[in-house]
Formats: sequence, C-alpha cells, structure tokens
Amino acid sequence: MAVARLGFLLLLLTSAAGCAPAMENAAIAPLATKPIMVWKDLLSRAKPTPDATIRYGEDSLQVVDVWQPSPTKFGRGPHPAVVMIHGGCWQTAIAERDIMNWIADDLRAHGVGVWNIEYRGVDRGGGYPATFQDVGAAADLFATKRGEFGFRTDTPVVTIGHSAGGHLSLWLARRSALAKGDALRGRAPLLVDVAISQGGLPDLRAQTKLPEHPCGADAAAKMAGDAFARVAPPEMPKGRGREIQFNNDRDRIAPPAFGRAYGAKMVTTPGEGHVELIAPDSVSWGKQRAEILRVFKL
Repeated sequence: MAVARLGFLLLLLTSAAGCAPAMENAAIAPLATKPIMVWKDLLSRAKPTPDATIRYGEDSLQVVDVWQPSPTKFGRGPHPAVVMIHGGCWQTAIAERDIMNWIADDLRAHGVGVWNIEYRGVDRGGGYPATFQDVGAAADLFATKRGEFGFRTDTPVVTIGHSAGGHLSLWLARRSALAKGDALRGRAPLLVDVAISQGGLPDLRAQTKLPEHPCGADAAAKMAGDAFARVAPPEMPKGRGREIQFNNDRDRIAPPAFGRAYGAKMVTTPGEGHVELIAPDSVSWGKQRAEILRVFKL
C-alpha cells in the first residue's frame, strides 16, 4: 500500500472506529456485538497477486489485473469472470486496484476469474470525462479479450465495485442505455447483466452536497462535471441488467440509507462495516460470493 494512500486509511479508520455523531453512536452501541473491521485488519494480511496485468491505454493507471482460476483445480476452462472496480473516493491517492486483491483471490479460488480495473482518479487526470472513459474502455476490452484469457463468453456479464467503485459498477450497467453517439457510451459498450454495488455511492448529485462526508463533496463534483444525466446512475436511463446493492448496517461511509435512496434491491448485513464488504472472510462478502456463484450456476 503506497505511503501516499495512508490518508484514506486513516480517514476511513476514524470513521469506522466511531467518529460519527454521538446520537448515531448511541443508537448503534447497544446493538454492537463485536468490533467492526478497520483497514489495517485487511491490509496487514499477506496480499495475493494477480496472474497478469495488461494495458488498455498509455497512462500507468490504464491497466487491468487479470485473475485466473487454477487449471489444476478447475481445469483449463474457459471459466466465468467478473469485472471489478475499486473505490477510494474516486481518488488515486486514496486507493488503487490492489485494495480488491483479497476478494479477487477468493473468487479465483472458487473458480471465477476477475478483470480488476485501474483508472485515473480525479487527482490523476481523471474525473469527468476521463475516469468514465477509462472504466468504459477497460470494460469494453473485457468484452473483446476475455476469451483470450480463458474466460467464458457465454455467461452473464457481472460488474462489482466497492464504495466509489459501486457507483462505477452501476454506471457501467446503465451506460449502454445512453444515446447512441454519446462518447461515454461508445460504439459497442459492454452489456451488463448483473451489477453489484458494495457499499456504493451511486448518487453523485447528493454526494456533492455532503462536504462533511469522509469522501467530501469536491471529488463527486469533479466526477459529475455537470453531466449528471450521463454519469450519475439515479439520473441515467435504466440499463438491461439487474442491480444489487450490498450494504452493512454499521457502515458510516455508505450507510444503508444511501442504498434505500437509490432504490435497487439491497441486501443488508447486520454488525459489519465498510471494510467487511471486501474482506474475504466476512459474512457480507460470503453473501456476495454466493450471489456471484449463483449467477454463474456454480
């Protein structure tokens, strides 16, 4: 984990550890049966590594990590695979794709490949429209290249993203419904069948009005670029895919209220927070994995 990203870890650590309004703490405390995870609980573990890293552009951040199930355990394939997008308040200095390595490895161990996307954050030349162009290009590359990496081309397309990446997962699901000729849509956008949001921040407009939120309001404003109807899922036309939100009731970064406001199906896990959503041994991740395996009929 890069030193430059420690600010994110400290920010979310304090949020997860209880730097919420006293009234909220008072409401939660009697229900708490165990401490919720903080970032060091996940990031201090030995970090799994992907099988390959490929480029979709010239910038150092325009890459994808590819995770392939073991041929010894699962055969030569082809295998189903998901498209994964990390969070970090849309800022590269806060988090990069390796924050998802533990659940990517867990999916790989269950016979599911992973296409883990990196992208330029608002602090690295991203925002509107560059971040969306990056994520769209990386997703479309999955559509054209997945067979070359031993991934099936006849299974449902699943996207999954954590926190700010949940917004991007839902955006990918609705992107194909944008008007033909829209540069963000592209000529042949990836057609998403199931979009999973892990404690996502789907409503960019609402986020721009929350300066006290741990992610602040500025990054969301830079992501929106006053083009909400093209980049904010609640304001975009609905796509063809099914949308599922996984939220935890002790998550102070993306509380269940965010999911309820968005309105898509939501699965809530009690007693867990924001970190557990991408921790391979958590109850909430177990539910997500089960849904992915169900989609792929594994």
